[in-house]
Amino acid sequence: MNLALVHSRARTGVRAPAVRVEVHLGGGLPCMNIVGLPEAAVREAKDRVRAAIASAQYEFPQRRITVNLAPADLPKDGGRYDLAIALGILAASGQLPLPALADCEFLGELGLTGELRAIDGVLPAALAAAEAGRRLVVPAGNGAEAALASRVEARTARTLSEVCAMLCERAPLPRAVAPPLARAPELDMRDVRGQAQARRALEIAAAGGHHLLLIGPPGCGKTLLASRLPGLLPEASEDEALETAAIASVGGGGHGRALDPSRWRQRPFRAPHHTASAVALVGGGADPRPGEISLAHQGVLFLDELPEWERRALEVLREPLESGAVTVSRAARSAEFPARFQLVAAMNPCPCGWAGDSSARCRCTQDIIRRYRARISGPLLDRIDLHIEVPRLPPAALRPDQPEGECSAAIRERVTAARQRQAERSGRTNSRLDQAQTNQHCRLGERDQALLERAVDGLQLSARSMHRILRVARTIADLADSANIGTAHLTEAIGYRRADRDSAARAS
Repeated sequence: MNLALVHSRARTGVRAPAVRVEVHLGGGLPCMNIVGLPEAAVREAKDRVRAAIASAQYEFPQRRITVNLAPADLPKDGGRYDLAIALGILAASGQLPLPALADCEFLGELGLTGELRAIDGVLPAALAAAEAGRRLVVPAGNGAEAALASRVEARTARTLSEVCAMLCERAPLPRAVAPPLARAPELDMRDVRGQAQARRALEIAAAGGHHLLLIGPPGCGKTLLASRLPGLLPEASEDEALETAAIASVGGGGHGRALDPSRWRQRPFRAPHHTASAVALVGGGADPRPGEISLAHQGVLFLDELPEWERRALEVLREPLESGAVTVSRAARSAEFPARFQLVAAMNPCPCGWAGDSSARCRCTQDIIRRYRARISGPLLDRIDLHIEVPRLPPAALRPDQPEGECSAAIRERVTAARQRQAERSGRTNSRLDQAQTNQHCRLGERDQALLERAVDGLQLSARSMHRILRVARTIADLADSANIGTAHLTEAIGYRRADRDSAARAS
């Protein structure tokens, strides 16, 4: 038999489409050709494979070798096919049994010594292998990541020789083992002194999945508050955690460095610097990689110093905030990444940071303040549900002997209960309700409807803002275990449109 078939996986966004590595040994002058839309790193595999086979004490056949990576129209990149190509050559030349390859998939880059080196995107491949009902063999460096897909039988190897020994039934490969879960030091809400309104807004944001804008002078605790939000969110389900981990697996810039298998159940908290570009936020590159908004999927994206961000970078957030996904298109290929993140942004009230402070140290004119706040577009502000003022605390409130605030665990219990009510009612968080669901689940009485309409007229709000007020009011009612939205819930929700009130005041 001069033909062998080996199963492997490509990486396209967060998907891992199947690749059939077909190896044929024919007559003619000895040479090796790789076809099937291979990029440079794949074409160079012939030199790595030749040296690895010789180092493993096997014979490299002196034949005309053709390696076809099917499907032919799917671009192939990286060294992930090295192991499959080497095994195909050995099987086609009769040095390995062909039947042993049928129920396995192989991933891994080969060194010249036959060593197997880690690659990126192993978790999506492991999940896909489980759906296909095949076993998976990966480098030892990817074992912990592959083991996160508990439904697949994943085996690890350090060298090409070990894989060949397993296929010849001389020595089994060890199973991939997931590391014990590790907990990062928990950032607790009890560290936040005062700021009752901001604490309340953070709880509402966590309960309904709402986006949040914190406005206040330097050092008032905006970053401190934002960093506590992940600790208020319910623990991610296994499916949610796997989806987030799969994005991290392909988004680490190589070898899955963005994924820590020991912390895969924790919701992400991403805080890029304000000099980050639009591509860094959305993702991109010739081989599309996820950006910060996708790496924050099912977690929190924190943007500090919001007006200092480049306008173009901020505007690319508008569609993902609505759709929960982003498509990165390039000339050669495109990829879609999930991006259902919770946005928390922070900003100063003016360029110097002290507008409205009781110290009266601000010297910014109204025109300067207007230009500063105009750096954030109205459509982006429209998509942020809660706008909260975070004032500077008096020094006495920061004394060590002051009583601590409520802990994150107690708040998380209320948040989890509120989310359970939302799941039973609509199957999703309130922030994700569409217009029809908003009309159905956020009904108001006549008096409250009139109150909302007066507020919308007075604040000059858009229809989108009005619907977001209704969803926030629905979340407040859920936290109070109320079946209906009451007047108190609605007025509190209206009060959280601080930026809208400021805009209306400046316009008048």
